[in-house]
Amino acid sequence: QVQLVESGGGLVQAGGSLRLSCAGSGSIFNIAVMGWYRRPPGKQRELVASITRGGSTNYADSVKGRFTISGDNAKNTVDLQMNNLKPEDTAVYYCNMAKAYGGPYWGQGTQVTVSS
Repeated sequence: QVQLVESGGGLVQAGGSLRLSCAGSGSIFNIAVMGWYRRPPGKQRELVASITRGGSTNYADSVKGRFTISGDNAKNTVDLQMNNLKPEDTAVYYCNMAKAYGGPYWGQGTQVTVSS
C-alpha cells in the first residue's frame, strides 16, 4: 500500500509564490514517474508537471516558465515550486506517483487559491 501526503497549499495573491511538497510512504519502491495534477473549479483534472526517475520533466504549456518540478527518488518526495501565480492557477493540486508496473497513486489533494 502506498500513501502520498501533500502540503504547502494556501491562499496567495496574484504574482506570488507557493511551494507544494509530497512525500510517499508504504510500498513506495520502483517509482518510475512522479507528478502534479490539478482540478480547477468546474473542470477536469489536468497534468501540471511530471518528472521521471531519470530526471526528464514535462510541463503543461500554461505553467512553463513559472513552475518547476523536482523529485528525490531516494526520499520518495516530489515538490512543485510555483512562481508568478495567476488566478487561473486556482485549483486542488494532487500529487501522483506511478511505478513501471503499478499505480498510479494519488494524494488527497491540497487547495491552492490565487486572488486577483
